[in-house]
Amino acid sequence: MKLLKQTKILLIGASTGGPSEIEKIINSLPPLQTALVVVAQHMPELFLKNFAKTLQRKSKNPLICIAEKTELEEGKIYLSKETMSLDAESLEFKKPSDKGFYNPDIEILFSSFVPLAREYEVMAVILTGIGTDGSKAALSLSKEGARVLTEDAANSIVDGMPSAVRKNVLKAEAYSLAKIIEEIGEFCV
Repeated sequence: MKLLKQTKILLIGASTGGPSEIEKIINSLPPLQTALVVVAQHMPELFLKNFAKTLQRKSKNPLICIAEKTELEEGKIYLSKETMSLDAESLEFKKPSDKGFYNPDIEILFSSFVPLAREYEVMAVILTGIGTDGSKAALSLSKEGARVLTEDAANSIVDGMPSAVRKNVLKAEAYSLAKIIEEIGEFCV
């Protein structure tokens, strides 16, 4: 499988406070043509299955729970229910040897997209959450030309992850959730 040259890849990572924010983002998305979305929300796998059903009911786009050998395609939303990574050559998801600390681990998932940031337009968004998950991957993605957005301190439910990204990535853009939704809408067109 090969992605179109004009494919846009949106990566979204969140933890504490994230489900309602991700739901707002997914509900706001237009029908995706040449864009695709990959979501990592810290949550036990059992709850992620129900979260996926909630997202799919209101989404204008097909939502797929990532499993081993799931192929990346335009026009779809992918939800990681466990730590996965992307094989940049085959564009298939796989289980990494390191499961990471979180479920799913944003650092591992987002880092696997760094090679694609050299070829495709990538936007990485880190929403509310405790800790620093995703900050190293956001830096690597930024170095390869990806745009990195976080929630700003005033609007984030828990500013741990967004703050870590803002400290780590000099070009990180900090916005309210409403502005992030607007930026995502423009990116996915």
